[in-house]
Parts: sequence; C-alpha cells; structure tokens
Amino acid sequence: MSATATTAATEYALEDLRSSALDGQSRWSTLRQTRAGRLEDTARLTDPDPALEASRLADSTVPDGGYGWVIVMACAVVAFWNIGISYCWGVYQGALVERGVGSPLVLSFCGSLSPALMSVVALFAAWAMRSLGTRKMALAGVVMNSMSQIGAGFVADSAVGLFFLPGILLGIGMSAGFMAISLAPAQYFKRKRGLANGIVYAGGGLGGAVMSIASNAMIEQYGVKWAFRITGIALAVTGLPAAWLIVERTPIQATGLVDWTLFRQPNFGILFLVGLVGVFPLFVPPFFIPLYGRSMGLSSSTGAAVLAGFNFSSAIGRILSGYLCDILGSLNTLSMFLVINALSMIALWPASTSLAPLVVFAIINGLTNGGVFATMPTVVGNVFGSARVSTAMGMIVTGWVFGYLFGAPIAGSLLEAYGGTEVGLHAYRPAMFYAGSVTLIATALAALMRARINKKPLAKV
Repeated sequence: MSATATTAATEYALEDLRSSALDGQSRWSTLRQTRAGRLEDTARLTDPDPALEASRLADSTVPDGGYGWVIVMACAVVAFWNIGISYCWGVYQGALVERGVGSPLVLSFCGSLSPALMSVVALFAAWAMRSLGTRKMALAGVVMNSMSQIGAGFVADSAVGLFFLPGILLGIGMSAGFMAISLAPAQYFKRKRGLANGIVYAGGGLGGAVMSIASNAMIEQYGVKWAFRITGIALAVTGLPAAWLIVERTPIQATGLVDWTLFRQPNFGILFLVGLVGVFPLFVPPFFIPLYGRSMGLSSSTGAAVLAGFNFSSAIGRILSGYLCDILGSLNTLSMFLVINALSMIALWPASTSLAPLVVFAIINGLTNGGVFATMPTVVGNVFGSARVSTAMGMIVTGWVFGYLFGAPIAGSLLEAYGGTEVGLHAYRPAMFYAGSVTLIATALAALMRARINKKPLAKV
C-alpha cells in the first residue's frame, strides 16, 4: 500500500471514529496499523462511552516520546519535592519529639495534614487546572510548597504553626503539583504510559531518600528551623524551572467539578474504595521507622539512613511498577504490590528487632509502597480513558483524605495506648498489624475489580 493510500485510510478511519463518538452508536472500533500498513478493525458491540471514544481518538496521535520525555523529567523534579517532603517528615517528627514540641500523635497528625489537604482540594485543583493549564498549576504548587517550608522555619517551636504551614499550605501546594504531574504524562504516552508515570513518581521516592539524609544532616548541623528554610529555598530554585516546562499537548477537556456518571460504573466505585482504604497505612512506615529505630537503640542518623533506604526503594518500586503495568497490566500490578506490602507489615516488621531485618523490611515495604502510589494514575487512564484522567484522579484522590488525615495518627494512638516509645518495640506491634490488615482489605478490593474485568488469572488487565 502506498504512503498516500495509507494516510488516506488512516484519516478515513479516524473520521469514522469521530463520527461513532458523536453519534453515540453502539459499535466502536479499535484500529491498529500492522507492519504491512493495513488497518485492522477489531470491532465489538458494547455500550458507547463518549469519554472513552475521545480518549481513543486522542491516544491515536500520542507521540510516545519526543517532548514527552522532557515532560517526564520535569514532572519528576516537581514530584521530587511534592512527594519527597511528605516522605521525610519522619525525620523532622523524631527531632521535634526529642525537643518536646509535641507527642508522636500530635506531630504525626501535622505530617498527615498536608497529604490530607491535598485530597480535600483535589477536585478544585483538577477544576482549576482545566482553566489554568498544567504549567500554571505546577508553578503555583512549587511556590506554595516553597513558602510552606521557609515559613515553617519561623514556627518550628509551635505545633500550631506546623499545622498551618507544613500542614495546610503545603497540602494545597501538593494538590496543585500532584494534578499537574498526574495529567501531563498521560497526554504524551500510551504504550509507555506506565513507564512514564513510574519515572515521574520515582522522582518522589528519590526525593524522600535524598531528603531523609539531607534533612537529618541539616538538623544536626544547623537545627530544625534552618533545615526547613534551606529546603524551601532549594525547592524554589530547582522546582520553578521544571514547572515552567510542563505543558499539555492538547487542551484539557472542560468538564464539571465532578463526573457523577463515573459512579454508575461499579469498577470506578471499587477503585475509589481501593484508594480510600489503601491510603490509611501508606504513611505509617515512613513516619514511624525513625522512631522505631530510636526505640531499638539506633542513632538518629542510622534511623534516617533506614528511612532513606525505604524512600530509595520506593523510587525503584515506582519505576518497576510502571514497567510491569505495561507488561503485566496495571490492575495485576496494583494487586500484586498491595498484597506484598500488606504481608511485609504483618510478617516482616514485627520480626525486625535488629538493624538487618529492619533494613530488609524497609526495602520491601518501600518498593511496594511506592509502586502502589505510582500505579493508580495508570489504572485510571487505562480503564476509564486518558480524557478523564484529571477529573477521575481528582475524584479518587479526594477519597484519600480520611486515610491521609487519620491513617498515621491511628498508628500513633495505638503506639501511645500500648505504652509509647519508652516501653520497647512490642508497643509498635498493634500499629503494624493495623496497617497490614487494612492493606489486605484494599488488596481484596483490587482483586475484585480485576476479576470483574477479566476472570482469566493470566490475562493482562
């Protein structure tokens, strides 16, 4: 077939796809071009979904590379700070507890407030991004995150001040940044979408690893206040240029604040519950590993190094999960990482009574913790369409608020109820079993969704 004929056939096929989406016909076609240049029509009868049709049309011209790799690297830099700051909170928490600023329960609540606020304003951030675009949202996120850290340097002696700056202000900034880095890669990648998202969120894991070590070193050298300030300045210097590079490939679809039609799909409701339940234990290990290390008799620098190992493993897990999403399927990957994460908290963590097994736990849990977090946007894009990523992710992330806000504090209250950090390692076990059990519930929900889509155990889903 000549190049002219191939082009004409492709244009005709895409025009037919547009007509199908607009006319609401019950038949849709997935068109793929073979090596010989022929277009094969793998049609099946189903109920039409205009958003999915729009996603297929948009994805048909996705470059799967090019400037998309610049987008991925820029998003990874924003994620380095956006996610890394939350994952190194355990270092600050340990130092603040030691200085008498607050109890583990109070300070874990401070650390949980920012990701909780990220969820609370997620729908509004998604709505604002459809008006402002990804660049302005990313820039706004970096500015607010930087201000929260610099401001925290002036209120580090007050738990109330920490609620407002690295709590509320950071949470709003994180929401703006999260929406930008969740949407942009989906517009540039289809076949490699999982890998692209994995690299982006690996930036967050790497940020947590670097910031865990750097924050502990700055706290020991300059004190908590200047550690916050230096972090805020570095965030602005590196984050603003990266945010400027993040632009959408196609205009973001203008929709309402909430797409209620998604809840008519049982699979969306199940995925919503997976996130809602699965986020509760998400920050329990990174928030409590430094405290656990101190109760074990380790130095603060050793505890920070173990947390850095957790976060570095999280970075690797995010890339690995992205690669596995493209190979095994996003839902298969999500279910697998959830079950390993749960078992690590139920079986490995309670047995970690010395440094070596604690390091093993940190590596395995960090690997799967990061993978679970990074897989969610890929699941949303693959199952519900790339055109819906901003709206669907906004709705799903809003459901994370309860887990972000109460997940780590529940663990902190269990720790205090069983004697606190002074009575030994056994006081941590109820918190470990709580975190692992809740993750098993999320695993069961993910497996249910996967079975609803395809019951074949070896199918790519």
